[in-house]
Amino acid sequence: MLNILRYLLQALVIRPLILGFLGMNLNYRERLPQSGPAVIVANHNSHLDALLIMTLFPLSSISRIRPVGALDYFFKNPIMAWCVTHIFRLIPIRRGGFRVSQGDPLRECSEALSKNEILVIFPEGSRSEPGHLAPFKPGISHLARRHPDVPVIPIFIHGLETVLPKGSFIPIPFVCDVYVGNATCWNGNKKIFMEQIRYEIETMRRELSPRSTNWLLSRQLERVGLKKQRMRGQTPIQTDPLLSGIDTGTAL
Repeated sequence: MLNILRYLLQALVIRPLILGFLGMNLNYRERLPQSGPAVIVANHNSHLDALLIMTLFPLSSISRIRPVGALDYFFKNPIMAWCVTHIFRLIPIRRGGFRVSQGDPLRECSEALSKNEILVIFPEGSRSEPGHLAPFKPGISHLARRHPDVPVIPIFIHGLETVLPKGSFIPIPFVCDVYVGNATCWNGNKKIFMEQIRYEIETMRRELSPRSTNWLLSRQLERVGLKKQRMRGQTPIQTDPLLSGIDTGTAL
């Protein structure tokens, strides 16, 4: 029964929203995993990110796609908890540190991979400012070390920060760009592994064509993000040098 409900929601609501109401330009589709186990890692600017990634796969695979989300956010009330658990099959994970008494925080993720499922993880840990990639949390490296043969596929999403930005509840029609990166596996070095994934996502971000209808808006959003950081007294993180007239400071 839940499988039928899951398919109907995808076919009648989510896919028409993403592919019809919004629109999507998918680049390097051939790099998507055809089956599990696999881990998708992506930048995170909107609650629609996970839904968009799920639409990249055929409906027949939808029950094998397992997004990973924050326990403290998605389980705040029983109705939301039931929906994300049974409809979207979300795997909850604790943010802000772990205690031994709480058990293995990655147990459900490991079990999903052992069942040949595909995980969707946002290593920034939360939605970041538009145009910026926040520092990655180490969870993805711990998971990859446990499963060294499982491919990790980076994805860059652009446009959803405009469709449904942080704090908004009403989507705005806007064509999104999605880039699928090259798969990588655990290489034995946490720092190099994390840098490699981040480099792939940053490289895809820079592939946004200046001729794209979204290119100018992405630059404007980066300006907004820099301004917010300065107003908060933060050191702006390094951003795209193509932003003319903006001091691209580097936070070390």
